[in-house]
Amino acid sequence: ASLGNTTLCIKAFKKPNLFNKIAYTFFRKSKAQRSFEHANKLISKGIKTPNPIAFIEFKNFDLINNSFYICEKFDYDLTFRDLSTNLNLPNHEEIVRQFTRFTNSLHEKNILFLDHSPGNTLIKKNGSVYEFYLVDLNRMKFKNLTLDERISNFNRLTTHSSIVKIMSDEFALINRFDSDLIFSKMWSSTKKFQRNFKMRRNFKKILKP
Repeated sequence: ASLGNTTLCIKAFKKPNLFNKIAYTFFRKSKAQRSFEHANKLISKGIKTPNPIAFIEFKNFDLINNSFYICEKFDYDLTFRDLSTNLNLPNHEEIVRQFTRFTNSLHEKNILFLDHSPGNTLIKKNGSVYEFYLVDLNRMKFKNLTLDERISNFNRLTTHSSIVKIMSDEFALINRFDSDLIFSKMWSSTKKFQRNFKMRRNFKKILKP
Protein backbone atom coordinates (compact mmCIF):
# COMPACT_ATOMS: atom_id res chain seq x y z
CA ALA A 1 0.00 0.00 0.00
CA SER A 2 1.08 3.61 -0.41
CA LEU A 3 0.18 7.06 0.86
CA GLY A 4 1.32 9.71 -1.59
CA ASN A 5 5.00 8.95 -2.17
CA THR A 6 5.23 6.86 1.02
CA THR A 7 5.12 3.07 0.80
CA LEU A 8 3.24 1.59 3.74
CA CYS A 9 3.61 -1.62 5.70
CA ILE A 10 0.36 -2.91 7.20
CA LYS A 11 0.41 -5.39 10.07
CA ALA A 12 -2.87 -7.30 10.41
CA PHE A 13 -3.35 -8.86 13.82
CA LYS A 14 -5.04 -12.19 14.33
CA LYS A 15 -8.77 -11.88 15.01
CA PRO A 16 -9.17 -12.14 18.81
CA ASN A 17 -11.33 -14.72 20.52
CA LEU A 18 -14.46 -13.57 22.34
CA PHE A 19 -12.67 -13.12 25.65
CA ASN A 20 -10.02 -10.88 24.08
CA LYS A 21 -12.61 -8.99 22.04
CA ILE A 22 -14.22 -7.96 25.31
CA ALA A 23 -10.85 -7.23 26.92
CA TYR A 24 -9.60 -5.09 24.00
CA THR A 25 -12.88 -3.18 23.84
CA PHE A 26 -13.34 -2.36 27.51
CA PHE A 27 -10.25 -3.13 29.60
CA ARG A 28 -7.11 -3.16 27.49
CA LYS A 29 -5.71 -1.46 24.41
CA SER A 30 -5.66 -3.53 21.22
CA LYS A 31 -2.38 -4.84 19.85
CA ALA A 32 -2.62 -2.30 17.03
CA GLN A 33 -3.07 0.64 19.40
CA ARG A 34 -0.24 -0.58 21.64
CA SER A 35 2.04 -0.96 18.61
CA PHE A 36 1.31 2.59 17.49
CA GLU A 37 1.76 4.11 20.94
CA HIS A 38 4.90 2.10 21.68
CA ALA A 39 6.42 3.17 18.36
CA ASN A 40 5.91 6.82 19.23
CA LYS A 41 7.27 6.30 22.73
CA LEU A 42 10.38 4.57 21.37
CA ILE A 43 11.02 7.44 18.98
CA SER A 44 10.62 9.95 21.81
CA LYS A 45 13.33 8.01 23.69
CA GLY A 46 15.69 8.01 20.72
CA ILE A 47 15.09 4.38 19.69
CA LYS A 48 14.57 3.71 15.99
CA THR A 49 11.53 1.96 14.52
CA PRO A 50 9.87 2.30 11.10
CA ASN A 51 7.91 5.56 11.11
CA PRO A 52 4.43 4.95 12.65
CA ILE A 53 1.48 6.21 10.59
CA ALA A 54 -1.74 5.02 12.24
CA PHE A 55 -3.70 2.14 13.76
CA ILE A 56 -7.17 1.04 12.67
CA GLU A 57 -9.78 -0.96 14.56
CA PHE A 58 -12.96 -2.51 13.20
CA LYS A 59 -15.81 -3.54 15.47
CA ASN A 60 -18.51 -6.16 15.15
CA PHE A 61 -21.48 -5.96 17.54
CA ASP A 62 -19.59 -3.12 19.30
CA LEU A 63 -16.61 -5.37 20.05
CA ILE A 64 -13.15 -5.02 18.48
CA ASN A 65 -12.98 -7.64 15.75
CA ASN A 66 -9.99 -6.69 13.56
CA SER A 67 -7.08 -4.33 14.08
CA PHE A 68 -4.23 -3.10 11.92
CA TYR A 69 -1.01 -1.21 12.57
CA ILE A 70 0.35 0.93 9.74
CA CYS A 71 3.90 2.18 9.47
CA GLU A 72 6.27 3.37 6.79
CA LYS A 73 7.97 0.57 4.83
CA PHE A 74 11.63 0.34 5.81
CA ASP A 75 14.38 -1.05 3.58
CA TYR A 76 16.90 -2.88 5.75
CA ASP A 77 20.04 -4.90 5.08
CA LEU A 78 19.56 -7.83 7.46
CA THR A 79 17.95 -8.95 10.70
CA PHE A 80 19.43 -10.55 13.78
CA ARG A 81 18.19 -13.89 12.41
CA ASP A 82 20.76 -13.58 9.61
CA LEU A 83 23.50 -13.32 12.23
CA SER A 84 22.27 -16.51 13.86
CA THR A 85 21.89 -18.51 10.65
CA ASN A 86 25.12 -17.34 8.98
CA LEU A 87 28.07 -17.12 11.35
CA ASN A 88 30.33 -16.14 8.43
CA LEU A 89 28.61 -12.86 7.60
CA PRO A 90 31.09 -10.00 7.08
CA ASN A 91 31.71 -8.07 10.33
CA HIS A 92 29.65 -10.67 12.19
CA GLU A 93 31.23 -10.13 15.61
CA GLU A 94 31.20 -6.34 15.31
CA ILE A 95 27.48 -6.34 14.42
CA VAL A 96 26.70 -8.58 17.41
CA ARG A 97 28.67 -6.28 19.69
CA GLN A 98 26.93 -3.18 18.36
CA PHE A 99 23.58 -4.96 18.75
CA THR A 100 24.46 -5.74 22.37
CA ARG A 101 25.23 -2.08 23.01
CA PHE A 102 21.90 -1.20 21.39
CA THR A 103 20.03 -3.63 23.65
CA ASN A 104 21.87 -2.24 26.66
CA SER A 105 20.72 1.24 25.63
CA LEU A 106 17.12 -0.02 25.65
CA HIS A 107 17.57 -1.23 29.20
CA GLU A 108 19.22 2.03 30.28
CA LYS A 109 16.14 3.85 28.96
CA ASN A 110 13.86 1.53 30.99
CA ILE A 111 12.56 -0.33 27.92
CA LEU A 112 11.87 -4.06 28.16
CA PHE A 113 11.08 -5.38 24.68
CA LEU A 114 9.26 -8.62 25.45
CA ASP A 115 9.42 -9.85 21.83
CA HIS A 116 13.19 -9.35 21.53
CA SER A 117 13.50 -12.24 19.07
CA PRO A 118 15.67 -12.79 15.94
CA GLY A 119 13.24 -11.35 13.38
CA ASN A 120 12.18 -8.28 15.33
CA THR A 121 15.32 -6.18 14.94
CA LEU A 122 15.99 -4.78 11.48
CA ILE A 123 19.59 -3.80 10.78
CA LYS A 124 20.74 -1.06 8.43
CA LYS A 125 24.41 -0.50 7.60
CA ASN A 126 25.50 3.12 7.70
CA GLY A 127 29.24 3.23 6.98
CA SER A 128 30.99 1.43 9.83
CA VAL A 129 27.95 1.87 12.08
CA TYR A 130 24.94 -0.46 12.17
CA GLU A 131 21.56 1.04 12.99
CA PHE A 132 18.90 -1.07 14.71
CA TYR A 133 15.15 -0.69 14.23
CA LEU A 134 12.58 -2.51 16.38
CA VAL A 135 9.41 -4.01 14.90
CA ASP A 136 6.45 -6.02 16.26
CA LEU A 137 6.04 -3.62 19.14
CA ASN A 138 2.80 -4.54 20.91
CA ARG A 139 4.47 -6.29 23.87
CA MET A 140 6.63 -3.90 25.87
CA LYS A 141 7.13 -2.72 29.43
CA PHE A 142 8.64 0.56 30.52
CA LYS A 143 10.28 0.23 33.94
CA ASN A 144 13.54 -0.03 35.83
CA LEU A 145 15.13 -3.41 35.06
CA THR A 146 17.03 -5.75 37.33
CA LEU A 147 20.25 -7.40 36.15
CA ASP A 148 18.45 -10.74 35.73
CA GLU A 149 15.72 -9.10 33.62
CA ARG A 150 18.36 -7.50 31.39
CA ILE A 151 20.21 -10.76 30.91
CA SER A 152 17.01 -12.72 30.29
CA ASN A 153 16.07 -10.25 27.56
CA PHE A 154 18.80 -11.83 25.39
CA ASN A 155 17.54 -15.41 25.77
CA ARG A 156 15.31 -15.61 22.65
CA LEU A 157 17.89 -14.41 20.15
CA THR A 158 20.03 -17.42 19.28
CA THR A 159 20.88 -21.02 20.07
CA HIS A 160 24.60 -20.52 19.32
CA SER A 161 26.84 -20.37 22.36
CA SER A 162 29.44 -18.50 20.29
CA ILE A 163 27.00 -15.59 19.74
CA VAL A 164 25.93 -15.65 23.39
CA LYS A 165 29.63 -15.51 24.30
CA ILE A 166 30.09 -12.33 22.23
CA MET A 167 26.94 -10.72 23.66
CA SER A 168 27.84 -11.62 27.25
CA ASP A 169 31.40 -10.36 26.79
CA GLU A 170 30.21 -7.01 25.42
CA PHE A 171 27.48 -6.72 28.07
CA ALA A 172 30.04 -7.39 30.82
CA LEU A 173 32.45 -4.86 29.30
CA ILE A 174 29.80 -2.10 29.14
CA ASN A 175 28.52 -2.71 32.66
CA ARG A 176 31.83 -3.68 34.30
CA PHE A 177 30.87 -7.20 35.30
CA ASP A 178 32.88 -10.39 35.21
CA SER A 179 32.49 -11.79 31.67
CA ASP A 180 32.48 -15.45 32.79
CA LEU A 181 29.71 -14.76 35.27
CA ILE A 182 27.57 -12.95 32.68
CA PHE A 183 28.12 -15.70 30.11
CA SER A 184 27.07 -18.33 32.65
CA LYS A 185 23.87 -16.44 33.43
CA MET A 186 23.06 -15.57 29.81
CA TRP A 187 23.73 -19.07 28.46
CA SER A 188 21.73 -20.65 31.29
CA SER A 189 18.80 -18.33 30.53
CA THR A 190 19.05 -19.15 26.81
CA LYS A 191 19.01 -22.90 27.42
CA LYS A 192 16.06 -22.58 29.79
CA PHE A 193 14.08 -20.61 27.20
CA GLN A 194 14.86 -23.17 24.49
CA ARG A 195 13.76 -26.06 26.72
CA ASN A 196 10.48 -24.33 27.51
CA PHE A 197 9.95 -23.41 23.87
CA LYS A 198 10.40 -27.03 22.75
CA MET A 199 8.06 -28.25 25.48
CA ARG A 200 5.35 -25.79 24.40
CA ARG A 201 5.80 -26.74 20.74
CA ASN A 202 5.58 -30.46 21.48
CA PHE A 203 2.53 -29.89 23.67
CA LYS A 204 0.77 -28.04 20.83
CA LYS A 205 1.56 -30.93 18.49
CA ILE A 206 -0.08 -33.35 20.90
CA LEU A 207 -3.21 -31.18 21.10
CA LYS A 208 -3.54 -30.88 17.33
CA PRO A 209 -6.35 -33.08 15.94
